[in-house]
Amino acid sequence: MLRDKRVLVVIPARGGSKGIPHKNITPVAGKPLIHYTTELLAKLDWIDAAVVSTDDQDIAAEALVAKTAEIVWRPEELAGDRIGDMPVLTHALGEAEAKAELSFDVVVMLQPTSPLRSADDVLECVSTLIEGDWDAVWTVTETDLSYHPQKQVKLLPGGSIEFYLDSGSHIIARQQLEAAFHRNGVAYAFTADFVRNADSVFSPGRSSAVVTPGRHISIDTTEDILEVEQAMQGPHKT
Repeated sequence: MLRDKRVLVVIPARGGSKGIPHKNITPVAGKPLIHYTTELLAKLDWIDAAVVSTDDQDIAAEALVAKTAEIVWRPEELAGDRIGDMPVLTHALGEAEAKAELSFDVVVMLQPTSPLRSADDVLECVSTLIEGDWDAVWTVTETDLSYHPQKQVKLLPGGSIEFYLDSGSHIIARQQLEAAFHRNGVAYAFTADFVRNADSVFSPGRSSAVVTPGRHISIDTTEDILEVEQAMQGPHKT
């Protein structure tokens, strides 16, 4: 428990990845990707339970190696690539509560694709949720000004361009740009009540974020794997 709250960790790991087949168990620096997350669970001594939500036997087998989580089998309707995170979390929460015969207060989503996360990153995310009385807290990284939203444009069918944000046309100097942030996939924390009733991971006016230090790479491509492996060879937070 953390601050008298029962905490459930859900690791979503479906088998149908298109970019990298079987991405969640693809070797990264010598071991299956999902191992980085299941092994990290041993450092989160304040959690009450952890489950891996999957539809794949091979992923389930690798997820069980660390003996830190149990398997929740997804029904077919939650196994597609157009299924949002919240239906998966809602299903996993219901299954975990039925098995444990108790209710959880907090649900933490740890996607296997962020192997550079640390136990401190996760703890800060969940602590912020509880202490701030939020519905949802995401981890974020400050966006490089080169990719700032006010500098982004759309290429229209006729070949012309326009700014994604109208305000972008008024930006003259970098100093005019407010800090912008993007989700880095390190951790998400939600109240269990929010998970039971919401259809999105965002709660308008009731969501917050924590900026996680260090370099965080969410693996989507083989190039990302190479970047992560290079980062693991250099100094980084553990």
